[in-house]
Amino acid sequence: METSVSTLEFDQIIKQENIIPVFQPIFDITNGDLIGHEALSRGPEDSPFFYPSKLFTKAIQLGKLHELELICRQKSIQTFSELNLPGKLFLNVSASLLRSKEHQSGMTLSILKEKKMSQTDIVIELSEQHPYDNEGVTLESVEHYRKMGFQVAIDDLGVGYSGLKLWSDLQPEIVKIDQYFIRDIHNNKVKQEFVRSIVAIGNRLDCQIIAEGIETKKELNQLLKLGVTIGQGYLLGRPTKEPLVFFNNELKENFLKRREKLDHKETIQSLAHTVPFLEHDNLLLEASELFKKQPNLTAIPILKDKNPIGVIKRDQLHELFSTPYGRSLYENKHTTQLLNKDALIVESYIKLSNVSQQITAQDTNAMNNDIIVVENKEFIGMANVKDLLKQITELKIQNATYSNPLTFLPGNVLITQEITQRLNDRTDFHVAYFDLNDFKPFNDYFGYATGDEAIKMVGNLIKKHTRGRNDFIGHVGGDDFVVIFESPNYLTTCKTILKEFSRSVKTFYDQDSTDKGGIWSKNRQDEPTFYTFLSLSIGIINPREQHCDNHLEVAELAATAKKEAKKASNNALFLSMAKEMITVS
Repeated sequence: METSVSTLEFDQIIKQENIIPVFQPIFDITNGDLIGHEALSRGPEDSPFFYPSKLFTKAIQLGKLHELELICRQKSIQTFSELNLPGKLFLNVSASLLRSKEHQSGMTLSILKEKKMSQTDIVIELSEQHPYDNEGVTLESVEHYRKMGFQVAIDDLGVGYSGLKLWSDLQPEIVKIDQYFIRDIHNNKVKQEFVRSIVAIGNRLDCQIIAEGIETKKELNQLLKLGVTIGQGYLLGRPTKEPLVFFNNELKENFLKRREKLDHKETIQSLAHTVPFLEHDNLLLEASELFKKQPNLTAIPILKDKNPIGVIKRDQLHELFSTPYGRSLYENKHTTQLLNKDALIVESYIKLSNVSQQITAQDTNAMNNDIIVVENKEFIGMANVKDLLKQITELKIQNATYSNPLTFLPGNVLITQEITQRLNDRTDFHVAYFDLNDFKPFNDYFGYATGDEAIKMVGNLIKKHTRGRNDFIGHVGGDDFVVIFESPNYLTTCKTILKEFSRSVKTFYDQDSTDKGGIWSKNRQDEPTFYTFLSLSIGIINPREQHCDNHLEVAELAATAKKEAKKASNNALFLSMAKEMITVS
């Protein structure tokens, strides 16, 4: 009975065309520019078919998927036009619909004409998610749309086995990576390598890559590091019936602040140098003359509307003109006839380490020295791999000078940089300040060599148990360490370090000291004093909850928390937020 009722309700929805389109924005995640909106369909709000999963599942059960899709398409175009939404409209089309008898040739163009929209404003998203799609999408059916001026996108790349085959067969302008590969990508190296490879392929094929399902700042930051520039997801904007044309303002502000604070030496902009360029409609003869005038020039950037689209390489042009009749046949051809699209195009604020990752992700045969540097996609200069490697090496040497010579852990300069970056990103993190209690008497009694070994033991314990991918360990100096925790298990980690330290530290004591439970040594007033086994104190703060605006405030709070922990005079940690002391034996 319930099934028949739901069937009647579904049929009524179809008959009345009671479909509600909603639109999810798609953004350039490097600068917040709106790219377009993906149209998604819902049933009536007071119906179980409000949810798309139930709506489309029922349509498949009743054999009315294509009828539903056509209604959704019509409603989406009409509502998109009425809301006057900017950017392109992304429409989902199942593979089977393109071959179905219900698919009316010219229907979409008719609706667009009525709404005074151009087919160049539409992106057709093709997917093979439904059971009816097992025969696949044919190139002929896709060319039907492409010839009319529509762009073609492959949706949900990575969901099934056919995604890469579709990419090869259809040669789409856009590929959307399924949200499965985006979820928790900052903690998954396999997903990172998959996305990095897809970006590299997209760059070579002049195909835009869109990441779907971005829900956290950490996912967004990781995608930027991998070279992804376009995305959508709940973090950026949820599907809505109202116009939503602005990038998440808080995120946009954070990106701008981060760029302003980036050390210029660490970005590709530091390597960009001015070189002559040509337009896409210039001739190869002009490229040849330019190479003659500039003997050190190995590649000429080719622009279209200020945006680089590739390079002309000196050796390729020379080889072409050296063939019989090569010059006479090709010198009056446009530069696009010999365009090489393998050159890496990166925004000026991208870190050198991330550019290096993108280069190594390229196919070996395509790898070259050409790096085109842009600002908001407009050409500003060229860089080369040799200079990139040199700069990265120099930065590594510089960072090494900032490291502690005893533990080789990052020192104060790098600790400050890490804290500042997280404050700018408004990341939720904890800072744990580690300090040995009564270390000076221990050091005086056993000697500096043993003291150094005790310090190294603390550093090794921290490294052993701090396993969060985004956690950071620093050595302030002497017997003081700092850990920046982004992982939620910071408290468990600190307790584990204290427990293992309480066992391990006893190995430094000789039998006599062990039997006595400690050592006699002089205090700061030069008076003999008995000291029990060396212990470790940890003060923990949360800079965001405690409203820290800069690294100095973080350092002050952490030092105060550490002093509170030392009051316990044994292995203990103090939680500054809760004002709670925890001792560990």
